[in-house]
Amino acid sequence: MARSQETLAVSMGEPAGIGPDLALLAWANRKNLKLPGFYVRGDVELFRQRSARLGMDVPVEAATPEEAAGLFSRALPLVQTGPALEDRPGEEQAATAQSVVSAIEGCVDDVRKGLASSLVTCPINKSALYKTGFSFPGHTEYLGALAEKNWPNAPARPVMMIAGPDLMVVPVTIHIPLKDVPETLTTELIVETAEITAADLKTRFGFTAPRLAICGLNPHAGENGSMGTEDRDVIAPAIEQLRAKGIDASGPHPADTLFHPPARTGYDCALGMYHDQVLVPAKTIGFDDSVNVTLGLPFVRTSPDHGTAYSLAGTGRVRINSFAASLRMADALAHPERF
Repeated sequence: MARSQETLAVSMGEPAGIGPDLALLAWANRKNLKLPGFYVRGDVELFRQRSARLGMDVPVEAATPEEAAGLFSRALPLVQTGPALEDRPGEEQAATAQSVVSAIEGCVDDVRKGLASSLVTCPINKSALYKTGFSFPGHTEYLGALAEKNWPNAPARPVMMIAGPDLMVVPVTIHIPLKDVPETLTTELIVETAEITAADLKTRFGFTAPRLAICGLNPHAGENGSMGTEDRDVIAPAIEQLRAKGIDASGPHPADTLFHPPARTGYDCALGMYHDQVLVPAKTIGFDDSVNVTLGLPFVRTSPDHGTAYSLAGTGRVRINSFAASLRMADALAHPERF
C-alpha cells in the first residue's frame, strides 16, 4: 500500500471548468498513463455528477488525506472541501469562489503536514475569484503568500516555469501589463529569478550545471542601445553578475532566434523578460505536454499548462496530456533522487 506522503494532493480548480473532468479521466486512465496516486480536494457530489455526465461511471469516494492512498486503486478519493456544489459546467458562479480557494489552501496545508508529497492545481478562473476579493494576480503569487504563511522559516520567492519535453522557460515578469514591463524590470530582479531557477534546476531537476539563456527585451536585444537601452543597461549587467556567481548564463539573446531546434541545444532553460515572450514559444512547441511548475517554494507545485476551458467542461472532449504530465512531474520533483 502506498504511503500517504507519496500521494499527490490535487486542488479541483474552477468547478465549472475542466478540472473535474481532468481528475476523473486521469483516474480512469491511471494504469495506461502510469500515474502516481492522488486525491482531490473539492466537492464529492459534484464529481459524482460530472462522472455521470461524462458517462464514465468513475467511483468517487469520500476520504481523508490519510485514507486516500489506500483507496486510490479502487476509487477516486475526494476530500470534501467547502459546501456542496451544483454541477453546472461552463457557467461561471461567484458562489463557488471560496470553495476554489479553500481547496488550494487545504492542499497546501496537507503538504505542510506531510499528508501529501506535493501539490497539483487544476486551472482557476481568476476573474471569478476577483469578484469575491481575491487580490492575487494568479496561482503563482497566491502560492507564494501561502508558503510565507505556512513555512515562516523557509524563504519563498515564487518563480513561474513552463516545462515541456523540448523547452523549459521562465518569465522574469509575469502577470503584469506589457506597458509596465520596462519600469518593473531591474538587474536585481533578473539576477534573483535566475538564481532561483538555477538552484531548482540543480536540486529538483538534477542538472549539475544548468545553462540559462537570457532573452533581451527589445527587438534584436536592443542593438547596443539603438532600439532601447534596457538590454545594455539592465539585462547585460545581470548576466555579468550571474557569471560572477558561477552561473552559466548567456545573452542577452534576441528572442526571435532563440527557440528553433538548433538554438535550443545551447541551453537548458530560457529566461524571458515578460510573460508572452517565452510562453508563446513554450506553448507552441509543447502545448499538450507542457507543465506549469512553481520554483522557489518550500514545496513542489505543478499545474497543467492551460486554462479552465469552459466550452469543453462536461463534454468528454478534454485532452489530459498536460494534467497527466503534471502528476508525473510533481511525483518526480518530490523525489529528486529518482532523476
